[in-house]
Amino acid sequence: MQNIPEIENLIKLISKLPGLGPKSAKRMILKMINNRQELLKPLAQNLSEVFKNVVRCKICGTLKSNNSPCDNCENKSKKFNKICVVENISDQWAIESSSIFQGYFHILGGTLLNNNSQNKEDLLINSLVERINRDNIDEVILATSATVEGQTTAFYIQDILKKTNIKISKLAQGLPVGGEIENLDDGTLISAFKNRKKLDA
Repeated sequence: MQNIPEIENLIKLISKLPGLGPKSAKRMILKMINNRQELLKPLAQNLSEVFKNVVRCKICGTLKSNNSPCDNCENKSKKFNKICVVENISDQWAIESSSIFQGYFHILGGTLLNNNSQNKEDLLINSLVERINRDNIDEVILATSATVEGQTTAFYIQDILKKTNIKISKLAQGLPVGGEIENLDDGTLISAFKNRKKLDA
């Protein structure tokens, strides 16, 4: 690759994306440069629009348009009585595509790390409690991953929710130890939801 700073910087950035390395980044960049009008220009414009207009909802944690209400937590046409708590938006998308769950989502945006108080605030757990009380929720399903971080976060949320006196359940069999929600197939997700276990308060 020629020593062109703009391209070198782009390679470094794209290489940071999941599943991509420098070689894949170079191939993508060359493809875009060779198709400037069809790929590069519209991609640059769309990325700029996403950066300006797509934000994380401060109530439920999902993505929404900057000046629009959140479809996940502001949809009053559907009265659900369940909230599914997931780590990331990719987990929400995986569960939605399986069509096994009908309810609201609460996206943490990560897991607890090193008992960092700021991190706990970022997980919108206080907002979760407010949503439970406001929307008359009967059950909270903890759909965190089977990693140490995911399980630690689930235990923390379970402890916080003890005061709400609602049913708290957790995904069950079919969820492999160390597994992440977004990487599971639909059959595994369906099994995990159908066989979820109630957690003791």
